[in-house]
Amino acid sequence: MRGSGSDEVESGVPEISRFFGIVIKMYFNDHGPPHFHAEYGEEEALFSIRELEVIEGGLPPRATALVLEWAQANRSALMKNWDSIRGGATPRRIKPLV
Repeated sequence: MRGSGSDEVESGVPEISRFFGIVIKMYFNDHGPPHFHAEYGEEEALFSIRELEVIEGGLPPRATALVLEWAQANRSALMKNWDSIRGGATPRRIKPLV
């Protein structure tokens, strides 16, 4: 399901950010609790937005730390995107970790 641009949105997997080889996505019509998906290489993890913890899967420790640092700084934008995507709207891109 990897790609870019409108292909991501059409497949139901909008990419909302990308940094240091990590791709952050939110799926349309995904189940609760509020979360996002992070991919790094062949690994994937789901992260809770409210608790900022891994709820499924896993990434290497350094990638996990980077995702959590990014999510902490962008928690409000992540929740807005979760609410938007649950309503059928396309989520907004979120600035990457630099």
